[in-house]
Order: sequence, then structure tokens, then C-alpha cells
Amino acid sequence: MPAVPAFIRSNPKLAFFALVAVAASGFGQTFFIAIFGGALREEFHLSNSWYGASYSAATLLSAFVLLSAGTLIDRWPLKRVAILGVLLLSAGCITLASAHSAWMLLPGFFLLRFAGQGFMTHMGMTTAGRYFTANRGKVIALAALGFPIAEALLPTGGSLMIAGSGWRSVWLASAAVLIVAVLPTLIWLAGDTGKHDGQSSTENTTSKSDYTRAEVLKDPGFYCLLPAALMTPFVVTAILFHQAAIADERGWSMAVLAGAFGSYAAGHLLALLFAGGQVDRYGAQRSLPLALIPMIGALVLLALCNASWVPYVYLALIGIAQAGTGTAGSALWPERYGSSHLGAIRSVSQAAMVFSTAASPLLLGFLLDRGWDVQGVGLLFAGLILAACLLTLLAPMTAKQNPQESAA
Repeated sequence: MPAVPAFIRSNPKLAFFALVAVAASGFGQTFFIAIFGGALREEFHLSNSWYGASYSAATLLSAFVLLSAGTLIDRWPLKRVAILGVLLLSAGCITLASAHSAWMLLPGFFLLRFAGQGFMTHMGMTTAGRYFTANRGKVIALAALGFPIAEALLPTGGSLMIAGSGWRSVWLASAAVLIVAVLPTLIWLAGDTGKHDGQSSTENTTSKSDYTRAEVLKDPGFYCLLPAALMTPFVVTAILFHQAAIADERGWSMAVLAGAFGSYAAGHLLALLFAGGQVDRYGAQRSLPLALIPMIGALVLLALCNASWVPYVYLALIGIAQAGTGTAGSALWPERYGSSHLGAIRSVSQAAMVFSTAASPLLLGFLLDRGWDVQGVGLLFAGLILAACLLTLLAPMTAKQNPQESAA
């Protein structure tokens, strides 16, 4: 039997709980739901605008609900939180599978976006950030491996099932996988972990100096760091959602584009192997702006060059940046504010992230419709990311990050 890696040896069950929860969030992520777009529009005779608007509305609503629901992980045993998340996500799958009118898509999309992209991701990343201290970055990177795992399995498997047995069967199968496989696994991995009894068995302990959500919202440094933490999901969602329009303008074939997404996945996966160690060594706040540099390079390359090799390179760079910023961004809040109220604090950043992923495709679509070309869009986004990086320099370290100074 292989040895348990040293960085998760203190509590391997919780480390893999985080990984499974993040992977299960894939059932509510855009990369999976997107494969049903054509079938749903045809089934219910929907225009692209109506379909996109309903999806964005459900995503925005899920962001607001997550602000309250995200605090449950601070107050409930982890097992109960997992049960709630999986059942809601399963309910979203069943709602879509049984939809017989276009209006049924709205509650279905809401449940998928809230429970999947929002709650399950929040639960997994909060667990990784709360119960590990010395190796927090590595454990968060391990949990983040759930994203490329889901990206590799779900769209491909779902597409094959749609072709063979129809789109409704895919959602029913998804609900079955969640209830029969994912739910028992998470219950077993969670064990008896909870707010009061779980922390004693981990590296992390509750501290009276930990920030509450109200205190975080009064910290100017939070608002200096939040834009950098949001830049990757904001830009990636916009770019990937409108990738076909970008490819058309640049003259790239769909075959080239399909191959380029392989480089995106490879860059994401390989960078995760190193991102956690960098965060543990240099700290999340220092690592976050550095992790955004590959994305700036990717967008400048996209803006200034249209050669056939560009999609492979710029998407690989975006994958690298996504791994680095995802790990650093998730480790940032427990590093800066402690973990006693991490669920409440992360619910703010997670809700902001969900909101940004709902807004960015609409923003980019508006710019493209107004006549902006790929060069203008690429340079605009690169400039926004650079500004977010510079803004992080205005955020001083907190007492949690410099305990020796607070003790002086």
C-alpha cells in the first residue's frame, strides 16, 4: 500500500474530502452544463439570448444565497453540510431531467449553480483551508485537482450519453452518481468533524484573534486583494464562453481550438503540482499577484498575434495562472484572517466569484457586439489584471500573518 504523502498525513480523510467535494462541484460548473445548450434550446425552442439570460439570472441569484448559506460550514458538522450540498445538487439534476417547460430551467439552473459551483466548491476549499496550516497550500492544490478531474470526465462522458440515450438520461445518471457514490464517500470522509470537535484533531486551532466576517469587511486590505482573487474566474469565464467568436476573428479552426484546450488542461494540471509548494513557501498574499503574470502574458499574446500556434500557448498560460491563483486565492483568507470564521469569510469571496462569472460573459459579449476586436479586448483584460496586481501592494500584512509583530 503506498505511503500517505507527508503534507496530508495529519488528516488524509479531510484532505480527500476536499478533493471529492471540489470534483463533485463539476456537475454544476459551466464546462458540464454547456454541453446541454444545444439540446435544451432545441427541446424548448429557446433563443440564445433567453437561454443565456436565464443561466446568468440563476447564477446571480445563487451568489446572493451563498452569502448566507456559506456560513453553515462554520456552524454545522461537516457531515451535515455535505449531505445538504449533495442533496441540493442532486435535486438540480432531477429538476432538469424532469423539465417539461422552459421555466423549469430556472430552478434547475439555480440549484446546479448554487449547490455545484457555489456550495460544493466552497465546502471543499474551506475544509482544505481550515484544517491544515503548515501545508495549507499543498492541500488546497490537492483539492483543486478536482477541477481538472471533473473537466476531463464529465463533458466527455456526458456528450457520449447524450448521443446514445438523450440529454435527460445524463441528468438522471448524474443524480444517481451523486446519491449512490459521492454522498456516502463524503459522509465517511467527514467522520465526526465539526466546528467544536473537529478542530482539535487537526493542525488548526480556534484563536480569539481570528477575524469575523464583519471585521474583514471593515479591512481596506480585503478590498485591495479581492480583485486579484477574482481576476482569473472573471477573465477565464469570459474568454472561454466567447472562444468561438475569438476563433472566428483570428481564423482558427475548431480542430485547432479543440487541441488547444488540451494544452489548457495540461497547464492547469501540471501547475497544480507546484502551486501549493510555492504558496507554503512564500505565503498566499505574495504568491497571488505573481500567479497572475502568466495570464497577463497570455492576453497580450492573444491581442498581438494570430498565428496558428497562439491558442496552444495562450490557453496553456491561462491554465497555469488558474492553478496558481486558485491555490493562492483559497489559501489567502485563512492565512490573513484565521480559520474560526472561514466559512463566513469565504462565502463573501465565493459569492463575488460567482457574481463575476455571471457578469463577465455579458460584458465581453457587449464589447464584441459594440465592435471591439480581440486585440482591444485582450489588452483591456491584461490592463485590468495588471491593475489588480498593483492593488495588492496596498494591502499590509495582518497580525495573523506577522504574529511576531503583534506580540511585540
